[in-house]
Amino acid sequence: MSGSDRRQQVLRIAAEEFADGGLRGASTEVIARRAEITQAYIFRIFGTKKALFLEVVIAAFERLTEGMRDAAGTETGLDGLALMGARYNEMLADRTSLLLQLQGFSACGDPEVRDAVRDSFGRMWQVVADATGLDPVTIKAFLAFGMLLNNGAALQVAELDEPWATGVQTRIHAGLFDHITTETNQ
Repeated sequence: MSGSDRRQQVLRIAAEEFADGGLRGASTEVIARRAEITQAYIFRIFGTKKALFLEVVIAAFERLTEGMRDAAGTETGLDGLALMGARYNEMLADRTSLLLQLQGFSACGDPEVRDAVRDSFGRMWQVVADATGLDPVTIKAFLAFGMLLNNGAALQVAELDEPWATGVQTRIHAGLFDHITTETNQ
């Protein structure tokens, strides 16, 4: 296996392990065993466990951010936001990426992780703002709904037959954001 292929393999396995166990709970020993390499090789490639964690967390944010940007295309305003929301809804199927986001937030007690997650979330915010041209209150509401969807995906609410779980899965339509503006929320 080429070095590049091996690196991608380790990143895929690490993403799964960190999504399940977080920075503290995941084991580089398990990652190495699953990749059929030594722990030393992991450290030679990535330096530290935290560096590997940060790489997969940042990549998860980036996949979601770029997915929304691509979905909006040239649409702006609430139309662009609706396209972003639809894509985000599709991306809920990638539970590993969603769990990595949550694990990133969870590990923000570490200043280095906090800085990386802040940068990633800030980039997501800026992509939504730039693509849609909408005001901060609307963007905040949109991203807040996204975080609720992340939690619902993590909880696997689709498997439940409970009123609250059905409510969490309710599709959000663009019209919901019509009244959520800076002007109406002063």
